[in-house]
Amino acid sequence: MDVQGIDQLAQRLASLVPPGLAQAREDMHANFKDILAQGLRRLDLVTREEFDVQSQVLARTRDRLEQLEKRLADLEISAAHRGQ
Repeated sequence: MDVQGIDQLAQRLASLVPPGLAQAREDMHANFKDILAQGLRRLDLVTREEFDVQSQVLARTRDRLEQLEKRLADLEISAAHRGQ
């Protein structure tokens, strides 16, 4: 969630405060914004771009692992035939 998203969410939360408490609403908006930002910073989140890059790396790694497993199986079969 970006800064604008945090601000929008804080604004929505502050809008739930009754209109007669205008000053409290402003204070709550600032507090909500700070609390939301701190909470999100504590989470170990990655950007969509980082996630996509790591997904591609994982897919390539899986492909390579499958190739190596097949090669190993072929070598084991070949070694077993030579040993007979």
